[in-house]
Amino acid sequence: MNKILEKEYFSEKVVKLVVEAPLIARSRKAGHFVIIRVGEKGERIPLTIAAADKDKGTITLVVQAVGKSTAKLCALNEGDCITDVVGPLGQATHIENVGTVLCCGGGVGVAPLLPIVEAFKKAGNRVITVLAARTKELIILEEQMRAHSDEVIIMTDDGSYGRKGLVTQGIEEVINREKVDLCVTIGPAIMMKFVSLLTRKYEIPTVASLNTIMVDGTGMCGACRITVGGKTKFVCVDGPEFDAHQVDFDEMLMRLSSYKDME
Repeated sequence: MNKILEKEYFSEKVVKLVVEAPLIARSRKAGHFVIIRVGEKGERIPLTIAAADKDKGTITLVVQAVGKSTAKLCALNEGDCITDVVGPLGQATHIENVGTVLCCGGGVGVAPLLPIVEAFKKAGNRVITVLAARTKELIILEEQMRAHSDEVIIMTDDGSYGRKGLVTQGIEEVINREKVDLCVTIGPAIMMKFVSLLTRKYEIPTVASLNTIMVDGTGMCGACRITVGGKTKFVCVDGPEFDAHQVDFDEMLMRLSSYKDME
């Protein structure tokens, strides 16, 4: 059992939880995720670790209530315990000094992007972060992103905060003014698809995190099966990060749509 030490609402359906998990906090790296279970018969929920504090022995998770299981998790309060927290799982982000890194996050995808931004900055890169959401209320972790980025650009669909427009508009603005050596994108699959199409045009290496399609987290259920460069991969064990230009996003979008009725 892992106790919830802090709870904060980012919006009506997006919650930040600081959870007691000393062993995971000690070994976690950027890109790693955990599997959560609420109740003995609860569904397994994969969540990327947004932050970790080795000294306090805690990890930070950001959860969006999109179905019954995530709603149960979001309903827990400080002092409550999560039945199971297993991790760290998956392959860590490959971090090195490449020059200028453009990091693009959409919606709750900003949470798993935060440790990646922090790691690339610590490695000596110039980091430009583009945050995107439908409205101002859905922009999360802005302050933390600014602390680890050389520049933060905010895009909202309705223009209620930052600049009005899509994430790709903010990305292309940066590409047109300076050399970008690497792009990292995390968010809705449709967003990552169009980010990938844009960076392919400019021949910028791009990494996409596909954690939204994971279910089991161990490679046994096969739900996160995707095609990368014509080969079958499993997001939870081979990823969650892949060369975005090699990912078959149309296949991924089709398979994600099969869960809509359940959500």
